[in-house]
Amino acid sequence: MNKLLKILYYPISALFYLCFGFAIVVFHPIQWICFNVFGYKAHKDSVDILNWFLLRCLNILGTRFSFKITGEIPKGVPLIIVSNHQSMWDIPPIIWYLRKLHPAFVSKKELGKGIPSISYNLRHGMSVLIDRKKPEEATEKIIRIGKYAQETSRSVVIFPEGTRSRDWNPKPFKVRGLLTLLEQMPDAYILPISVNNSWKLQRYGMFPMPLGVHLKHLVHPAIKVSAYANHTELIAKVEKLIAEHVTEK
Repeated sequence: MNKLLKILYYPISALFYLCFGFAIVVFHPIQWICFNVFGYKAHKDSVDILNWFLLRCLNILGTRFSFKITGEIPKGVPLIIVSNHQSMWDIPPIIWYLRKLHPAFVSKKELGKGIPSISYNLRHGMSVLIDRKKPEEATEKIIRIGKYAQETSRSVVIFPEGTRSRDWNPKPFKVRGLLTLLEQMPDAYILPISVNNSWKLQRYGMFPMPLGVHLKHLVHPAIKVSAYANHTELIAKVEKLIAEHVTEK
């Protein structure tokens, strides 16, 4: 039965990628028009809609989504969204379900070119693209996005593991980037997220994609940064909280 099910992965995965590719190609010029003609808000709306479509593409694989927010998210304040990182599929639910928070991302520079729609959004949607081999330059960019979020009361998404874990087990946090954000965003709240099962979508690499994965995001209650004098202790608390709820192997 398992072998028969895996055979089905291939044609359905091909259909998924056909729809996924169509979506990002179609939305690339839409994003360009929105950004260059109508400005930030229109561009953001186009990105939100794109990610709604990407979730619908994942539904072709039988992927289900649970995005549970366990506490009230503070309004009118900057937010640092901190999450474990299992695969690229962690991101569309964050963009869609937290769209009112205007999330920008700290992302690796390799994603800034070559991918229709996605690369364009990372270059023009207030996110920063960092080179992990150039830590000083990366820190300067994180300082810039932190100051922007502090001044505009918007949100920054950072994956402190530094790279995808590729399985259920979280990697230790690399704290430099998160410490930099905390220094630049004294009025912020941290919004921790535990992601489960995203890694299963890439258990065989990019192809084929498994069927019937239940992708889960658990948004924990926000933590006020200024309530902690020691940022290292705060990061340790957030890391422990996230890891304790990453439980599905």
